[in-house]
Amino acid sequence: MSKGKIGVIIEEHFDATEYKRFNEFFPEHGYEVEYISHLWGNESLKFGSNPENDVIEFHATVTTEINDVKPSDYKGVICIGAYAMDRLRYQVSVKKGQKNTAPAVEFLRKAVNENQVKLGTICHSLWLFCADPDLLKGKKVTCAHNIICDVENAGGDVVYEGDVTADLVIDGNLITGKHPGVVDQFLDAFLAEMDK
Repeated sequence: MSKGKIGVIIEEHFDATEYKRFNEFFPEHGYEVEYISHLWGNESLKFGSNPENDVIEFHATVTTEINDVKPSDYKGVICIGAYAMDRLRYQVSVKKGQKNTAPAVEFLRKAVNENQVKLGTICHSLWLFCADPDLLKGKKVTCAHNIICDVENAGGDVVYEGDVTADLVIDGNLITGKHPGVVDQFLDAFLAEMDK
């Protein structure tokens, strides 16, 4: 009997470590993992992980269009790390002063207001939140060092521990992890937050 679904937002160039751990950890704890993305009118799209030594180790075939689901369909929603979330910020047409209209950003706008849905990011995946400063303003977070500037410019309050960013930060329904090296700590915290 499933305890519910974890929606993982994904695109090309996702983090392999996180992908592997999500697929092991959540089913072990009774949750189903569903990968969601913007499919651009396709029935499905196949995405590859970041190459390691020129080898793409993992592929994910996604059949769930992000426009067709609601945050409340899930117990938790995680944005996978690496460069995938940057790709999901893309908008076909833009106008000066107009908020980002990418489907994944629109989905997050709904998700941040669903307090019972836990939201998670690791490493670079806060990039998706940076597409609309209203998503991050005043939130305590952590992230990879190379996107600190983006996160702070979008209004996020990055938590530091000495001369590095914190490993893990929880602020309301948002759970953020520094990088894939803390994926197990992140997953334990995410699970504990969902089980509260």
